[in-house]
Amino acid sequence: MSTASRERYTGPAIALHWLLGLAIVGSFSVGVYMTELPISPQRLKLYNWHKWAGICILTLSALRLLWRLTHRPPADVPMPAWQQRASHAVHGLLYLLFFAVPLAGWAYSSAAGFPVVVFGVLPLPDFVSPDKALAEAIKPLHKILAFTLAALVLAHVGAALKHHFVDRDGLLDRMRPGRA
Repeated sequence: MSTASRERYTGPAIALHWLLGLAIVGSFSVGVYMTELPISPQRLKLYNWHKWAGICILTLSALRLLWRLTHRPPADVPMPAWQQRASHAVHGLLYLLFFAVPLAGWAYSSAAGFPVVVFGVLPLPDFVSPDKALAEAIKPLHKILAFTLAALVLAHVGAALKHHFVDRDGLLDRMRPGRA
């Protein structure tokens, strides 16, 4: 294992990575489940939870991006150039979608006339003005972006597992919680 592969991410970077990952998986799962439910108090509650999770994801994404811009990550582990380019491209798209998915959801909710009230106590301003036609245009966009994010998360997890179990290059250990 090279020196670069033994370098670890900082504690806050690791915490933000796993918190954001869990929030995205949880929000995506709730989002898929809730859309299949008939109109009911349970469905409305899940929609609110989903919106709260989206705002939390947006906040965690901003914190994560700020941390990433102010703290240099460890050097890449040795890998073929195409894998390095693919890794950087996927990470860039992930960061873009960390913001695009919740913002599209907030825009959809606002356009549909459903305010976002975080945790039932903090009303957020409408992201866009209520407009049913706009809501109908944004709704599929939010879904497409969310499924794209889910696919990229699966690719990210698959690549990390490949590096851990096949390449055995220590890449996954750099982002593992706990001590080195």
